Amino acid sequence: MSKTYNIAVVGCDTLVGEAVLTLLEEREFPVASIHVLAHEAGGRVSFKEHHLSVKPLEEFDFAQVDLAFFCVDELLSEQYVPKAAESGCVVIDDSPCFRLEDDVPLVVAEVNPETLAGYTQQNIVASPGSNATLLTTVLKPLNDVAGIVRINAVTLQAVSGKDKAGVEELAKQAAAMFNMKPIESNVFNKQIAFNLLPQIGAILDDGYSMEEAKLAWESAKILSNDDLLLNATCVRAPVFHGHAMVVNFETIKALELDQVYDLLEKAPAVSLMRDDEYPTAVTDAIGEDAIFVGRLRKDITRERSLDLWMVADNVRKGSALNCIQIAEILIKEYLN
Repeated sequence: MSKTYNIAVVGCDTLVGEAVLTLLEEREFPVASIHVLAHEAGGRVSFKEHHLSVKPLEEFDFAQVDLAFFCVDELLSEQYVPKAAESGCVVIDDSPCFRLEDDVPLVVAEVNPETLAGYTQQNIVASPGSNATLLTTVLKPLNDVAGIVRINAVTLQAVSGKDKAGVEELAKQAAAMFNMKPIESNVFNKQIAFNLLPQIGAILDDGYSMEEAKLAWESAKILSNDDLLLNATCVRAPVFHGHAMVVNFETIKALELDQVYDLLEKAPAVSLMRDDEYPTAVTDAIGEDAIFVGRLRKDITRERSLDLWMVADNVRKGSALNCIQIAEILIKEYLN
């Protein structure tokens, strides 16, 4: 009989937390018992035809569980993740809180699973931001063969990146516009309905936003390349679910298009479209476990540079699925 594990899902009331519960069930994760936690307890969530009571995070004893998925914001992770890890359970944290700490592995399942060996230093594994997960997954096979030295990226990020509050604000603003009522902006600093906001996070001293800086920092750590040049512009788009990204990248070794097609067609978690076919978040990516790539072409302005377009479900593929895959590798390679 295979071993089963006691699990906690912290932030079961968030979009990522809900997706983690769905994936635990879909992928038949070996669960012995499961605890669902939230900052504000109350209510129930469904799991395998059971209705689980939501317990208060601040009262929970993490010594009861083997694995804890943290799907909450940075402030709550900062407060509770160390307590959970010190109790003996392994924490998989989806927040930015520990991603850049030297003794915490920052893991993308299809890119650098070998770094999970370092989880014992703090009993914490960090899952990257969804943009870094998607970008490094697609570029990893190309980097392995030709060496990527420079990346320019423009992200078009769905409002679900701000959890349920972001989704609700877009819906309310769109309804208000159709009914010719005043627009209220509480989650975003300007109207998001039928608009684009070229700032996500605070602006730093160098003019880049925190979201842009995090994409550069996290991608460099995941790809083990401190010299990686990554220039990003992160834009919030009036889309409920699904991130998109325009990527231009330069390699050390020249790649022919046929090589790139071949590498990406063989890459795990990548679904490639050729010629005049192209994917969109709404029609292709939502609810899927793949990253969809199209519009692949050579950059006519610069040697050894190429362009591509990618879309993916930011909540499922960009966040929750990576957390589950990290746990699956842990129990296969380290905990069993």
